[in-house]
Amino acid sequence: MNPTTILLCFIVYTTLLFVITWLTARKSTNRSFFLGNKASPWFVVAYGMIGASMSGVTFMSVPGWVGTAGFSYMMVVIGYVFGYLVIGNVLLPLYYRLNLTSIYSYLETRFGFWSYKTGAFYFILSRTIGASFRMFLVVNVLQVFIFDAWHIPFFVTVLIFIVLILLYTFKGGIKTIIWTDTIQTTFMLLSLVMSIYLIIDRLGLNLPEMINQVYSSTYSKMVFTDWSDKRFFLKELFSGAFIAIVMTGLDQEMMQKNLSCRSLKDAQKNMFTYTGIMVVVNFVILVLGASLYLFAANKGIGIPAKTDDLFPLIAINHLGPVAGLVFLIGLISAAYPSADGALTSLTTSFSIDFLGINKRTDLKESERKRIRQKVHIGFAMLLLLVIVWFRAINDRAVIDKLFTVAGYTYGPLLGLFAFGLFTNYGVRDRWVPFIAVLSPVICYFLSEFSVDIFHGYRFGFELLILNGFITFAGLLLLRKKHDLK
Repeated sequence: MNPTTILLCFIVYTTLLFVITWLTARKSTNRSFFLGNKASPWFVVAYGMIGASMSGVTFMSVPGWVGTAGFSYMMVVIGYVFGYLVIGNVLLPLYYRLNLTSIYSYLETRFGFWSYKTGAFYFILSRTIGASFRMFLVVNVLQVFIFDAWHIPFFVTVLIFIVLILLYTFKGGIKTIIWTDTIQTTFMLLSLVMSIYLIIDRLGLNLPEMINQVYSSTYSKMVFTDWSDKRFFLKELFSGAFIAIVMTGLDQEMMQKNLSCRSLKDAQKNMFTYTGIMVVVNFVILVLGASLYLFAANKGIGIPAKTDDLFPLIAINHLGPVAGLVFLIGLISAAYPSADGALTSLTTSFSIDFLGINKRTDLKESERKRIRQKVHIGFAMLLLLVIVWFRAINDRAVIDKLFTVAGYTYGPLLGLFAFGLFTNYGVRDRWVPFIAVLSPVICYFLSEFSVDIFHGYRFGFELLILNGFITFAGLLLLRKKHDLK
């Protein structure tokens, strides 16, 4: 592919994002940065959240994952639906009733200072790692297939993306991201659809014939009934529900977009519309994954050791220049939402949950803004360092690593919120951080030795549920009577 053409597409796409930034960030304030002035149209939020939730992880790892897991990921997606119903009917009403900017403020009201800081800390830890994983996957492909040829170091490539993201989120924050996400979602979806079309065309098939081949192949298997298998359908179904609850409902980045809607009713319409679109999009991605493997078998293409590389390998090297360009545009579209929403939500959480700028009466609005901007720059640099570090240690499919990490870091959040919502007890607040650290440690050892301890059973994504349960049980031991007025 012509590097000049690729660079031109990148510049045009980035320019489009900055035009949107200019239109949305004028007369910005802290309120518009954190909550978009609570004026975001719900249908725009719903559509844009697809791109934010997909990111580079779903865009690349899930198609590669089909080779070993088939369509079993669809059971996780069905689980998501149940999780999103809980978010729309339980969590969103709570957040709107309390008029929250940071959702972790609920923990301070419910339990106290240390519970609040523990929840916010685990979000910052989880989102920093998760956003870095997502962005690494995308930037690493661009590095291998493009920037290495120009002898540009990986650090410089990441720095370019981070600086661009920093610039277009610096003023507008969530108000800008709501609109840039719609552009990014559009290009990602177009890339997926165009890639399937080009594969079908190269195989000399039509769409019904391709669907029939996918359905007839071993890749389309969705339900695995071996209870000891990581792909066991009940494990994936329940895990999907809880992954959705914690990685969307208990995640400041995703909830910040919902809280920017005009009302609770709009936020609920956003969540339920997003749910329907998300199911369809994930199914299309799985069809793409099966199509890639069928194409590779038909053309005698070897499957790369890291299945994350299958999509870029075929798109860039075997489908022609148009397919490569379509893929790269989709990939660039995936790179930005991997970090822009995370950067904004990390800034929001740290500014409010740890610096308390919304409560400090001694600060003028201009001073609050300066503090928020310094925090924004600080987290941008932190993401840069973590992405570079992750490249040095990456050794397996990123989506597996992402959800494994989420199982350890989101579990305490699940336990804390569940205990607050479903019991009337208070807790001995100062001991909560101890429980929140002990629970992931216990989960780690149970996971490492589960085959011996549980007679062949292997933990999958349900590790998240176990982590939350252990945290809940620990809080039960710390309980004290509490009058919920």
